[in-house]
Amino acid sequence: MMRSTWLPVALALFCGLAPAEQVTLAGLAEPVEVLRDKWGIPHIYARSSHDLFFAQGYMAARDRLFQIDLWRRIGTGKLAEVLGPEALQRDRIARLVRFRGDWNAEWDSYSPDARQIAASFTEGINAYISTLGGKRPLEFRLAGYDPGLWAPEDVAARVAGLLMTRNIAREVARANDIRRFGLETVQNYLPPDPFVKIVIPNGLDLAGINSSILRDYNDAIGSVRFSGEQGSNNWVVSGERSLTGKPLLANDPHRPVVLPSLRKTVHLVGPGWNVIGAGEPALPGIALGHNEEAGFGFTIVGIDQGDLYVEKLNPANPDQYLYRGQWKQMEIVREQVRVRGVKAPRPIELRYTIHGPVIAEDLGRHRAYALKWVGSEPGTAGYLAALSLARAHNWDQFQQAAARYKVPSENLVYADRAGNIGWIAAGLAPIRRNWSGLLPVPGHTGEYEWSGFLPAGQMPRRFNPPSGAIATANHNILPDGYPHPLSYEWAPSFRIDRIEEMMLDRLKFGVEDFQRMQQDVHSHPARIFQTLVRQWPFRREQFSASQWALLERMMDWSANLSADSPEALLYAMWVSKLPPLIFGKELGSRTDLAMLLATLRRRPDPAAMRQSFEQAFAELSRAFGPDPAAWKWGNLHQIRFRHPLPNPDFHRGPIPRPGDSHTVNSTSGSNFRQTNGASYRQILDLADWDRSVMTNVPGESGDPESPHYDNLLNEWAGGGYHPMLYSRKGVEAATVEKILLSPPQSSDK
Repeated sequence: MMRSTWLPVALALFCGLAPAEQVTLAGLAEPVEVLRDKWGIPHIYARSSHDLFFAQGYMAARDRLFQIDLWRRIGTGKLAEVLGPEALQRDRIARLVRFRGDWNAEWDSYSPDARQIAASFTEGINAYISTLGGKRPLEFRLAGYDPGLWAPEDVAARVAGLLMTRNIAREVARANDIRRFGLETVQNYLPPDPFVKIVIPNGLDLAGINSSILRDYNDAIGSVRFSGEQGSNNWVVSGERSLTGKPLLANDPHRPVVLPSLRKTVHLVGPGWNVIGAGEPALPGIALGHNEEAGFGFTIVGIDQGDLYVEKLNPANPDQYLYRGQWKQMEIVREQVRVRGVKAPRPIELRYTIHGPVIAEDLGRHRAYALKWVGSEPGTAGYLAALSLARAHNWDQFQQAAARYKVPSENLVYADRAGNIGWIAAGLAPIRRNWSGLLPVPGHTGEYEWSGFLPAGQMPRRFNPPSGAIATANHNILPDGYPHPLSYEWAPSFRIDRIEEMMLDRLKFGVEDFQRMQQDVHSHPARIFQTLVRQWPFRREQFSASQWALLERMMDWSANLSADSPEALLYAMWVSKLPPLIFGKELGSRTDLAMLLATLRRRPDPAAMRQSFEQAFAELSRAFGPDPAAWKWGNLHQIRFRHPLPNPDFHRGPIPRPGDSHTVNSTSGSNFRQTNGASYRQILDLADWDRSVMTNVPGESGDPESPHYDNLLNEWAGGGYHPMLYSRKGVEAATVEKILLSPPQSSDK
């Protein structure tokens, strides 16, 4: 079937008004057609799976070579080659957490053809690099190095999974909190959810467990710069609650908002494939989107997928550690690392205990800290299981595919053209029979070992609920009575409460309604705080005229954190001043907004309210002038898009932003700046795929010289969307660039 339609398509390329760019690539079996639409999305049409993913790899490299080469180096421990000695320990961590098991089981876990797809994809990347003929693209010229070639295993690197399984850092922080504030204070003000009593594991000495343990680990998952709060939303409604009579699905995964964009949109058409959506540019396939019959999206669940083991080292031989009464020899792997600016490769040691890679050692205390996490299991490279999800055409197939999804743990929402909607909490969940996973555990006793993993069929799920709607926002998704403790750490309920509130606004929804919901900046915590202000026993004569006018506006405020709002600016600054006054400086730095508001509702503190208001007003007056009517939240709350290279011509912004970390349009970050949020949004209309819409900031290309480098920035900043075209007719109407990829001396037969 694909062959019979190819000749007219190819002829149209040569006979149409826009001539095709012709590229000859060794490694292709047959010609591949690429139509790029006006928003920068490549729509790839191929006659075989090999050629389809070869072409995806080629286009990913053509659009994002510097980005994906950097990601490959991060994932495989080869950053020191281009950054120098300062990246050496980061490379050590990346190499420590490489998959070291059965590669047949690894590939088979994602899909039966995952190995072949990865090979084709990386061949395509290498094919693009070969077309450069040794000439460095702009970013590589500035950085002073060449792009490297890829191997299929590079797409299965584990470092990205570390970023999305942050339980280790929380264990260390909780241990540090208990040492600083005491167990009772932590239990009361930093409680687990659902609540359980925090128990210090037998034999665990909290001394020395602090952030220094995680220095190299945190470097390994941090962003890369050359010298010179995570969350997501998704929801779906059935046809009974949509204006079209078919389901609608919305998703806006929240990750760091970076330049180039974290995600890349692609449309893949070939045997067994007709999918469109977004994925990470260094991976084959898509991570969220739709095929002919079904659409899907995700948010992070946050299953506790790792533990930190405190190992006892032999004082006479630090290469040995104690386990169940016997000294065991560490496994030690020695490697050579090429380092920029250093002639000879640097030696490093990769050390392992029975529990996993050693990320830090404290020889003074005769300790090693070993990471046990799901990433050592087959099939735990982030998002690759979507190779199966993207081909699921019904709920049964989707459940089977979701069972392959291990890292990161995701709330997978689903809708199909038959009218079904569903949700599955997917991910590999360790079974801890005798402890909670809230703190590091001693490794030497053998008392704290995993007992396998929860079977996929026992993960929470829903299918066609009576309400006709499903939504998740990183909140506690555990159903009432659910017996398995997947996690004790969730996002506050503010976003999901607002989504559910908007779901009650009307019986039926359209695409435009979902757009409005994704852009919503109404703040539930601001509304709660506004109530506290109204209840505050203050008198007009206690304030200046400008202060009083702002307080009056505050009490009548809509609680919308719009970029031009003076009240939003006051609210954000005011609540930032309260924690040290309510909890003390140190504990106040650790408590969240939900705990602050709950404490103030239980125990009002007029003195703290007054003092924090005056502090906030004074700081804002110094920064933005004496007239509060001229203040704007967006003057403080902004985003800057910074390229990894220190070239100001590549950067974009600053751009004023609405919302905060607790609004549905989540714009989180420290120091009132947005660094995280929804860089990619999609709204899928299952009645007509061409009516689906999306956006991806700042653009689909990472090449600063491309017109698609930042062409979507203003659209995104203004809350806009563009069509997510799927039909051949729709794609052709929006095509601005045609590329014909051909094998050497090919001819149509």
